Amino acid sequence: MSAARRPRARTKRPYHHGDLERALVDAALQTIRDEGVQGLTLRSVGARVGVSRTALYRHFNGKAALLARVAEEGFRGLHAVLTKALAKAAKTGADPLHAMAVAYVKYAGGNPSHYETMFGGHLTDWRPYPDLIEHAEAAFAVLVDTIRAEQQKGCIVAGNSIELAEITWSMTHGIATLGMAHQLERTATPLEELVVMASRLLQDGMRPSTAARSTHA
Repeated sequence: MSAARRPRARTKRPYHHGDLERALVDAALQTIRDEGVQGLTLRSVGARVGVSRTALYRHFNGKAALLARVAEEGFRGLHAVLTKALAKAAKTGADPLHAMAVAYVKYAGGNPSHYETMFGGHLTDWRPYPDLIEHAEAAFAVLVDTIRAEQQKGCIVAGNSIELAEITWSMTHGIATLGMAHQLERTATPLEELVVMASRLLQDGMRPSTAARSTHA
């Protein structure tokens, strides 16, 4: 075979791992938004991006791994907005629990695909994903640490701070979830005002008695 007829070797395109992973996560978020988590498959995500299954599997070995990556990103974002809300409350003298409740509701409404993946129960086993566990625990720790600080100031009754944090989170999470499902529209009260009202009611129940508060003065 002459040199002129010899088939030319194909030039491989550079493979940008970070770019492709970001594109896959974005495609997953779009699919969840349009079709729900149940409609998400690796094949559909790959088709949105236009990559082969081989390229896709270099980043995610299954649907669960992709969901874990989406959820991890969601908890990182939640941790960031809670921390920012806490810092702003400290600067302005606002109630930190009210500020974080509003931040939580806003984050849920602004990131529905992340939120559904984080809390929808679609990822049943988190053990293979230590980064997901780490970021979820970090977000929850912001609330626990704030309650402990409020306890030390005598603003919240002494007790198990983790239990109080779980109760506080459950209330805020419930309002956010019902609000996103349009189940809290019987009044014209904005969701952010509603969650502050609920937070205030809950805090009233967590306040120590007058006699107990005086010992912290």
